[in-house]
Amino acid sequence: MKLHMQILIALGLGIKRNWHIFLGIILGVVLGIFLHSKSDYAFSEVVLNLLTFVGQLFIRLIQMVVIPLVVSAIIIGITSVGDNKQLGKFGSKMIIYYGILTTIAVTIGGALALIFKPGAGAKHYIAANIAADVQSHVAVAMQQQQGKILDMFLGFIPNNPIEAFSNGNMVSIILFVVLFALALAKVGDVNRPIVSFFESVFAATMKITDWIMLFAAPGVFALTASAIASFGIDIFGPISKYLLVILAGFAIQMFMVYPIFLRCFSKVSAPILFSAITEAVMVAFGTASSSATLPLTIACCEKRGISHKISSFVLPLGATLNFDGTALLQTVAVIFLTQAYGIHLTPYMVIAIALLAIVASSTCAGIPGGGLITIALILNGLGLTPEQLVAGFAFLFTIERLTDMLRTTLNITSDAVVAATIADNENEINYDLLNNPQAYEEIT
Repeated sequence: MKLHMQILIALGLGIKRNWHIFLGIILGVVLGIFLHSKSDYAFSEVVLNLLTFVGQLFIRLIQMVVIPLVVSAIIIGITSVGDNKQLGKFGSKMIIYYGILTTIAVTIGGALALIFKPGAGAKHYIAANIAADVQSHVAVAMQQQQGKILDMFLGFIPNNPIEAFSNGNMVSIILFVVLFALALAKVGDVNRPIVSFFESVFAATMKITDWIMLFAAPGVFALTASAIASFGIDIFGPISKYLLVILAGFAIQMFMVYPIFLRCFSKVSAPILFSAITEAVMVAFGTASSSATLPLTIACCEKRGISHKISSFVLPLGATLNFDGTALLQTVAVIFLTQAYGIHLTPYMVIAIALLAIVASSTCAGIPGGGLITIALILNGLGLTPEQLVAGFAFLFTIERLTDMLRTTLNITSDAVVAATIADNENEINYDLLNNPQAYEEIT
């Protein structure tokens, strides 16, 4: 049997195991289509407001535990490794693996966008004088934007860690917590009171996550229904080519790149791994938030054979810094905009877009809409701002929720793939548990 069929069967078995969440997605799509076509706008608005409330309640409940979970998981993960040499090996492998997957993602996205030109059909929606103004800005600014990436990296370092925590600046939080955990690992047994405290925090946070996931099916139902009701089905006409390019890129990354990666760097079976994380994939699709899905991703990996040492170290960092689905989406979106505005892309500009997409995706918040928000960083590299491209962004935002759902499923799958690969490399994976779905402890 071909690999992609094995993966689809594995996902199907995972859906069967979590039919209530999948049913929530299907019913959400049906209700969303009904509400969008409903002529009674007052009734539709009341229902849509209720759905939005339920969906946002579900996201907020999970986001409530994200920061304590990330902080405690990183501290436990780094201090549990103990050996600084082993810790460096884990960290270097994680960076290399994430780098490989993200580089492949932007390459796929850039190649598909340049070949199929999804933005060409949007040209007649852009006023000629506005397009000419945008083109002149790009021509003037290409030389002026050099060197600004260094300033962005400097901004990652928090002046005040407490302020970073209060603002939810995840990149700054991660940087501080990693340094703090490294220091704890270095000072020896004197760290035990603090580490024990964070072990308790992690255990309590995971228990809260179990309680919250009882609300997963209605939460995903509400989020899906409100998203479909907002943009409807008709909008896919004028932007269908862009959506198809995104779908093709995501499918190649999911069904070709990840299985090949696992086969090259580990003994982990892609179908079995995908089946093990199906709950997390479906919740990621419904919430469109990597951060909100993180507790469930950790639970899926740990309860299905990947050691706590690996999952608590790799997954929180991945949910904050690794967004290959986002990088692919941003690459296609920016090239779409340049094609819509008639901007001639040189090879240098294409490479710059790809590199900036990798950087921008790593600074993206794991929340709905985060992927399009950080596109501003890539546009700045071309001398542009989103305000200059309002008409082009209107196209992107019409299906932003759907592409957000898709990119998030890719992001959390990538995190699980890297965690499983490192766990296999370090003999930190229980294959008896991973290969035996009947022994899985239900998450939801």
